Amino acid sequence: MRILIADDHTIVREGIKLLLIESYPLADIVDVSDSVDLMKSVYKEKWDVVICDISMPPGDSGLEAIKQIKEHAPKLPVIILSMHAPDQYAVRAIKAGAMGYLTKGAATLELVKAVNTVLSGRKYLSADVAGVLADAFENSNISNSVESLSDREFEVFKLLASGKSISDIAKQLILSTNTVSTFRARIFEKMGFHNNLELIRYAVDNKLI
Repeated sequence: MRILIADDHTIVREGIKLLLIESYPLADIVDVSDSVDLMKSVYKEKWDVVICDISMPPGDSGLEAIKQIKEHAPKLPVIILSMHAPDQYAVRAIKAGAMGYLTKGAATLELVKAVNTVLSGRKYLSADVAGVLADAFENSNISNSVESLSDREFEVFKLLASGKSISDIAKQLILSTNTVSTFRARIFEKMGFHNNLELIRYAVDNKLI
């Protein structure tokens, strides 16, 4: 079995490898630190499962990586292992093509179970993630929900909510300031915001930051 791990924190990658080696001592486990090397490895070699983070440099999110992986290798299962709570990214990850979503805090207990589940061709949904998906389905017709935002718009939304400026966001996501401004305008239009304060208040009220 071959497992590919992608995370920009060395200590996290090493921890995941140690955990997996205990359960799969004969597995070939390789780790990379960003989305560029992740995609290079997916394109060049064959893998049985990919475990990756949501937030990785150099600008492409893990969500974009999932979409690219599924385009190249539709049957390759991807598990998202993230510091973000399920109510922030789980729905988007599953929609993008992920077979499972775990928080890093729960990974010690659940990761091996998740790997076994996705290798059998089934999605791995913890109770928390299943609840989030059910809520998202119920609220799917609400236009002024963050679910109405595209993945990139949601990424910009989160950065605006954290207080970052247009120029800071442009640098972080490797986009032009004009592009980020366009995303901001779309977010305001879809969500009915009139200023950044309303955006931040919404993010705080909904525990998105």
